[in-house]
Parts: sequence; C-alpha cells; structure tokens
Amino acid sequence: MSDDTIRLVTIGRILRRRRRLLTILAVVGALVGHGTSLLFPPRYTTTASVLLPGAWEERELLTQAEIATSSVVLDRAAATLGRPGAGGSELRDRVSAKADDGNIIKISGTADTPERAQQLSDQVAQQFVTFAARIAGDDTGPEAAAGPEALRKMVVQTNRRISDLAEAADPARTVESVQTRTELAKLRTALQEAVSKLDQADPATRKANMVVMGPAARPAGEAPPTSVQLTVAGALLFVLLAVVGHLTAARMSRRLRTEPEIAAALGSAVLGAVDVPAERPAHRPEDRDPLGRIRRLLGVDVRWDVPTPQASGDEAGRRIRYRRVCARVRDRLPAPRRLLVVVPDGDEIARRAAAHLVAEAKSDPSPSTSGERSSVKTRVVEVSVSRPLVPDDGAEAGALVVLSAGSWTAAELAGIAEACADAEYELVGTVLACPVQARPARTAGHPPDGATPALAGGDDARRGSG
Repeated sequence: MSDDTIRLVTIGRILRRRRRLLTILAVVGALVGHGTSLLFPPRYTTTASVLLPGAWEERELLTQAEIATSSVVLDRAAATLGRPGAGGSELRDRVSAKADDGNIIKISGTADTPERAQQLSDQVAQQFVTFAARIAGDDTGPEAAAGPEALRKMVVQTNRRISDLAEAADPARTVESVQTRTELAKLRTALQEAVSKLDQADPATRKANMVVMGPAARPAGEAPPTSVQLTVAGALLFVLLAVVGHLTAARMSRRLRTEPEIAAALGSAVLGAVDVPAERPAHRPEDRDPLGRIRRLLGVDVRWDVPTPQASGDEAGRRIRYRRVCARVRDRLPAPRRLLVVVPDGDEIARRAAAHLVAEAKSDPSPSTSGERSSVKTRVVEVSVSRPLVPDDGAEAGALVVLSAGSWTAAELAGIAEACADAEYELVGTVLACPVQARPARTAGHPPDGATPALAGGDDARRGSG
C-alpha cells in the first residue's frame, strides 16, 4: 500500500470492510454537528434594494456600498430601531452591502427572527439614502429651493436688459456701436450657459436622488448553515477523516508484501506460496476481553488493506502446492528429517497453512536412502512478534517460517530470525500463505480448513511463545 496509488477501489474497500466503524463515526459526527447548531441561534437574512438613478461608474458604486455599511449609517439605524446596546459595531457583523447590476445597492440584514431581519434591512436602506443625500448636498427644503429660483429670475431680467441695451445702441452702426452690441451678445450667451448648468444641477436631476425599491421581503427560512446542514456536515466530516486516516496509516505502513523483501528480512529463501481458503477467523480466547469485543463490534478485527482474495482452483490443485513445498523442505533437511514450523502469533492464515503442511508431510512420505518410506517429523510453534522466543527443547534439524504477506514489518521478521538463531535452529526457508476464495466442493478425505492435525511421526503438538 505504501507504494500503490490511491484508487477508487481502495476507497471502496475501506467503505466495505469498515462499514460498521464508518456508520458509528457518521452517527457521532451527526450528533456533534447537531450539538454545534444548538450553540448558535438560528439566523434569518433578507435584502433591501436601493436604486441609484443616472450614470454611475463602478468605483462610485463600490463607494456607495461602503457608505451603506459605514458606522454613521449603522448607528442611526440602531438608534431608530430602539435596541439598547446595539450600536454600529454590533450591527457591522449583521449588515452587508454590495453593488449589483443596474446601479442597485443590495443591503442584507441578519437577525434572530424574520421580523427583525426585515426591519433591520429596511431601516439601514432608509438611513443610507438619507445620509447619501446629505453628503451630496441634496437639500430639498424651501430655503434651498428659493435660492436657485431667485437666481434664474435675475438671469432672465438681466438678459432682457441686455436686449434693450442692444436695441438702444447707436443706429448709425458705428464701430463703437458694433463692438458694444457684440459684447452684449457674448454676455447674453454666457448667461444662457450659466442657466443651463444651473438646470443640470437641479436636485430633481441629481444622481444623489436615490430610491428604496420597496420593503425587504420577510425571510421564509433560516440562513445557512442551518441545523440540518451542520448535522450532515458533521457526519460527512467524521467519515472523511476516518477514510483519510485509513489511507494515511496504509501509506505509512512498513509491512512487507513481496517475496524478496520477506526473504531479505528473514535471511532465508522463499520455498513457495500456498493457498489457504479465506474464511472469517473464529474468536480466540484472547479476543474475549473487552477490547477484543469492541474491535469485533466495530468490525476492525479484520484487516482492510489486504486485496480481495482471488478465486482458487480445486482442492487437488491446492494440495499439489503443499506437496511441492514439502518436497523442497525434504531436500534441504538432513536425516533424520525433523522440522520446527514457526508461525507468528496472531497470523491465522499462516497457522492454517502450517496445519495443511503438517498434514501433507504426514500423508505423503518419501522414500529414504535405505529404501524405507519416511516422513518429516514436525512440530508447530507460535512465536510472539513483540518478544520472540523459540523453544530449544527439541531435536529438530531446522526451522521453517510460515507467514502471510503484508502482515509483518522487517523488524518483526528479523526478530523471529534472531530467535531461531538463538535457539540454534537453522532456517530452512520461508513459506508464504496466501488467502484465496475456495470453491464450495471439497475433496473427500482431506482435513477441513483450520483443523489441527496430528503431527507426523507420533510427535505431540506443542506451542511455544514468549
């Protein structure tokens, strides 16, 4: 797994083999998300729109949006709403404004009830229009309107006086009279341009004359994140963290999977691989403690990072593999052929493979040099990988390590090899046990999988562990 690419099949294997754990984590995450939603009261958001007539540049619209959320506007809105202690700084986190297409400023307000959210948006929009008009000098009072009107009247009277003076000029049309009439015409043109500019600056046509486009709509639902969204997000987050944790642990795993790596760690050649029909292991006595029960309840007592067992051939084909391994072992053992089969403690697949090897060694003796048929006398021991200790009270000529690939690290296998060397056992070789999917039919007379066979040559089955 450490060198493999993370693929969808790997994630699917996690979801399939860890469904109990993921289901429990999803429930816990949903409860955490729901509890988080209880810490935050529900929020409701609505929007009021303000229209800005005339031609506006983009930067001017952004400026108006900033004015809508300024402290002056928010302070006035809070004072008008009559909320004690609710100033502009408190409303700043609950009011936002943005410039939209069509010269529209959208002001959004958030509150704990739909009614308050509606009132807040409407009041901020109204205060924004009032404050913006004041900044632009948009004063529509009688005094402000009387000034420009009086000025227009004076310009009209002056224009008439200029016409009278032009008509009363010297009719002889001397040079002086022509110059006078020309200057009066220029003065009249200048006054007309001034009146035109004054009309353009009229408050009725000024850009600051903003309009609130109706009251804000009362919100019908909560603003995100809602209680349901937090609950679902909590469940998905916990499941995602669990999947990422599994993938990270698999990436960091140092378990050996290939034959060259295993052979190098043990310092012995791999004599072959044998097939073991995969089945759910029976509960062992050491798994009856509370921790073991919790592991079975969560479904983590079975590894997820091993590939799905491939389909195996028939029983006869599997027995051929065992007989070939036994033949290689006989070739490496001196007479008398006594063998210590070492199995890592907790490796259920390897333990069943060792049982099959013992059965084949007993049922298929080979002829010795004297012409008599002899078999390999075996003894099976399970060795703890944490503190490996191999018993040395036997007369075996060598040791055979049986293990499953992808279950042990190089340090653990090196410890088993050192334990064999300390007990003065020479490693004859290594056998890899591979789980496969067996066919329903079984060959008659063959011992069932997982059965503990009688040891060949009359030796009693013994286990040793340290």
